[in-house]
Amino acid sequence: MNKPVKKAIFPVGGLGTRFLPATKAIAKEMLPVVDKPLIQYAVEEAIAAGIEQFIFVTGRGKSALEDHFDHSYELETTLMEKGKDDILQAVTDLLPNPGSVFYTRQMKPLGLGHAVWCAKELIGDEPFAVLLADDLVLAPGKSCLGQMIDVYNETGGNVVAIEEVPRADTKKYGVLDVISDDGKTAQAQGLVEKPNPEDAPSNLSIIGRYILQPEVFKELDKKERGAGNEIQLTDAMAKTIGNIDFRGLRFEGTRYDCGSKLGFIEANLAFALERDDLRDGVQNIISKLNK
Repeated sequence: MNKPVKKAIFPVGGLGTRFLPATKAIAKEMLPVVDKPLIQYAVEEAIAAGIEQFIFVTGRGKSALEDHFDHSYELETTLMEKGKDDILQAVTDLLPNPGSVFYTRQMKPLGLGHAVWCAKELIGDEPFAVLLADDLVLAPGKSCLGQMIDVYNETGGNVVAIEEVPRADTKKYGVLDVISDDGKTAQAQGLVEKPNPEDAPSNLSIIGRYILQPEVFKELDKKERGAGNEIQLTDAMAKTIGNIDFRGLRFEGTRYDCGSKLGFIEANLAFALERDDLRDGVQNIISKLNK
């Protein structure tokens, strides 16, 4: 029987340079999509998938993120006194259970692999999830991570979320070298980080959702540099293939790249259109702008 996935890592130490000057004083993960910050969507997705321990790999200037997942007694008291019970509930419902949230610092920005490695001692000898808040997934039913855990419970090994991208975009992603593909899951014999389009083994790219076995830390321990002179998680995962099965899941849902300005704007529109209280107003705004 496969060990259950109960821990998740959230790498949130990045500088958010693509959103400067907005991210000069706040973490990019705190940028709001409609009325919730990106990181809250990721945490809610993890909670819905059964995650019980939440590990944030932070950096300097991330105190607002830590405060977001804590009580704000002055705010809560004010809302209570004014009878704004619905807002109060929205503020308090987002808080994970006491003792379930952990923070560790990535003191130098050495890549995603290094960020994950910083959580090694908190993971121990257990499988774990990694969620990148930049990749926001709007799923019609079960969350993206929930779908991945269903696959993991059947197959074990490493499982990542994948989607097909245009060949020209493979240089932006980790790409699977596939040996079998049933249209839903693809088994990989290798991974390539950010290959040029002519060198890419496929157009199946990994997005920011991973379920990994702790053996990946043995490779991350080596601190080997890859693309961009950074410690790449994709490279470490690739080296475990052969000893650990590796599968990519074509998840049900739409992924929005909130690390880009256009993707962030699109996500705000898409999530607003999903809400009964905003849909008509947003459609009216879009109609006006199209005139």
